Amino acid sequence: MRILVLPGDGIGPEITAATLEVLDAVDQSMSLGLEVELADIGLSSLARQGTTLPDAVLARAAAVDGVILGPVSHYEYPPVEQGGINPSGALRSRFGLGANIRPCRTREGLPSVGRPMDLIIVREATEGFYADRNMYAGVPEFMTDPNTALSVRKITAAACRRVAHAAFRLALGRRRTVTAVHKANVLKMSDGLFLREVRAVAAEYPEVALNEIIVDAAAALLVRDPMRFDVMVTTNMFGDILSDAASELSGGLGLGGSINLGEDICVAQAQHGSAPDIARTGKANPASLILSSAMLLDWRGRRDGDERLSEAATRMERAVDAALADPEVRTPDVGGRGGTALFASAVVDRLRG
Repeated sequence: MRILVLPGDGIGPEITAATLEVLDAVDQSMSLGLEVELADIGLSSLARQGTTLPDAVLARAAAVDGVILGPVSHYEYPPVEQGGINPSGALRSRFGLGANIRPCRTREGLPSVGRPMDLIIVREATEGFYADRNMYAGVPEFMTDPNTALSVRKITAAACRRVAHAAFRLALGRRRTVTAVHKANVLKMSDGLFLREVRAVAAEYPEVALNEIIVDAAAALLVRDPMRFDVMVTTNMFGDILSDAASELSGGLGLGGSINLGEDICVAQAQHGSAPDIARTGKANPASLILSSAMLLDWRGRRDGDERLSEAATRMERAVDAALADPEVRTPDVGGRGGTALFASAVVDRLRG
């Protein structure tokens, strides 16, 4: 399996290095034959090559079996015409990464502000209200006068079907329940289209139950009764908000993996940002990127029928859980006294032990 690794900005290089240590350990212990390639993106690439995302990197991404993308400081980038391309958005657009998969679960022994949960939020990621991804040409956000702003929301049947299939496939391996989160009581056409397509896809999975819930009720139940949810599927902005909320309720953004799926490509990406304020301090939590990389292996294993890759993902997740349970090892953001290097070493030791 060939993996392209893009370290990114801020804490990206540090947590990427930690992730590569873990991948190397599981590769050696299970003889997986992983082939890792690195490429420069972000601010360092901008300084050397005049762009945050060289065309050659996109070409390499198209040729590998998976991509690991470190966090990027896209808010520090110059305008696109000056080379400031958001790598995450560009990869999403180039490869049609229409399903963002974010597991959220509490862990015994780790502090959390919410009730016990074990759910996955599947978010459509290529359209919706977001102005950077819903138009072929033109700008979908505009002002008719200095005091009036309008935004266009794009919902297509094809994208809804794609994300629904991703959710139902996940549910087959879990508690076999999908909850469609919507606001069709108000957004009758756009969310009505979303529900129409989810219901049609549900008919192809008779083993999986489909529930439907309005987004504000879903937000309330994430706080009060999150265990009622197994797999949640929703549109872009709702999923963006709910997945961050669920991650924080379950312990923090640093504890959850995340992958972005296209037709034949998977990009693993930490749930959190580049955190430049703690870059090079040795305090960054690499757990999210390690878990995202495990999800990448599992996706490839399931797609290709390679049980070794899925087993490797399970071992990585268990090793991360064991390291997180030790307050001397886990990082300060989750109440620990450890650091990036110590945490990575602890995960590696558990994989080799």
